[in-house]
Order: sequence, then structure tokens, then C-alpha cells
Amino acid sequence: MPRLFTAVEIPRDAALSLSFLRGGLPSARWIDVENYHVTLRFIGDVESRLADELVAALDRIERPGFELSLSGVGAFGSKKPHSLYAGLAPSAPLEALQADIDRVCRRLGLPSDPKKFMPHVTLARLRQPRIDDVAHYLAARGDFRTPAFPVGRFVLYSSRDSVGGGPYVREESYPLRPATERFRPLEEASALASGVSGFGR
Repeated sequence: MPRLFTAVEIPRDAALSLSFLRGGLPSARWIDVENYHVTLRFIGDVESRLADELVAALDRIERPGFELSLSGVGAFGSKKPHSLYAGLAPSAPLEALQADIDRVCRRLGLPSDPKKFMPHVTLARLRQPRIDDVAHYLAARGDFRTPAFPVGRFVLYSSRDSVGGGPYVREESYPLRPATERFRPLEEASALASGVSGFGR
């Protein structure tokens, strides 16, 4: 019975930037770089028949590609921090994709995810850390940012329940449509239609 979740992969350059955040907390168990991802929907343990239906249903999602950028670091568990994460800049296309996936899951009878969607990349699991150590770590890295990177697909992963933070197996990948070309400004479009160039004015 596979334990499944959907996610956006982190490309190599952004993963390299994330890897520089490793270290500086003795209580941290750092996630391997190849396992960085943004979870879209945790699905959980499902029977093989339902997993097959899910694979087919996710293939019917149609969304254009978009860009993401990582922004800031934080910790889950305010009084007892249990994990570190890198945040993401707000992204309406990411929210829309996540909502589509959630609707597919609910139509198949899967229970709703009780947690509000908060896109992030988990960096480390913490084991009884000192609050002051965590606060110092976050303060020193609060200005973390990456350039935007393109998202051209989302994936379905399986994982082993007994091992937190990977390894994950990519079961399926779902390409997004190429992002449509932006409309030209009205003035530029009119100039092109009449054969008038802006140069030499």
C-alpha cells in the first residue's frame, strides 16, 4: 500500500542555494539535497486500485507553467520547534494548482487535508533543540532569497512511513502547459500593426 503525496520539484540551482543553509544547529537532522520539494497535497496510504485512479485523475489537470522563488526561513512549532523550512514568495498559480489537486483527491473520496496549505521546503527535522539556538539560526538567515525558477510539471511521490525526509520515489510526473505569451501593450501592438517603429523618434 503506497504512501503518496504530490509535489513540485526544486531545480538544481535553487537546491544548491538551499544546501548553504545546512549546518549551525546541533539538534538538526538535515534533509538530503536530492529530497527537497514543495508538497502540494499529502495523500497518505491508499490501496493500489485507488492509487491507479488517482494517477489517471491527476493527468486530467490542465494548468499553465509558472515561476516560483524561495523567500525566508522559519520553524514549525513555536514553543517546541520540530522542523526548519524555507518559505516561498506568494504565488497565485501555485495556489490554483494545489486547489485542483485537492479537488481531485476529494472527488475520489480521499479525506480533506486538515492542515491549511502553506507552501515550503523542509530543510531539517529538529530533536529537542534549544529555543535560543533556533532563534539565532533563523535571525542569521532571515534574508534568504533565490531568483525565480520555472515550474513545468508537478509529480506524484511515494515514501516510506518509517523514514522521515526521504528517500522519495517519483511515481508519475504531470507536465504543465507552456506559459502563454504575454499580451503586448496596446500602444506597442498598434505601432507594430501600422509598421511604425519607436526608433528614430
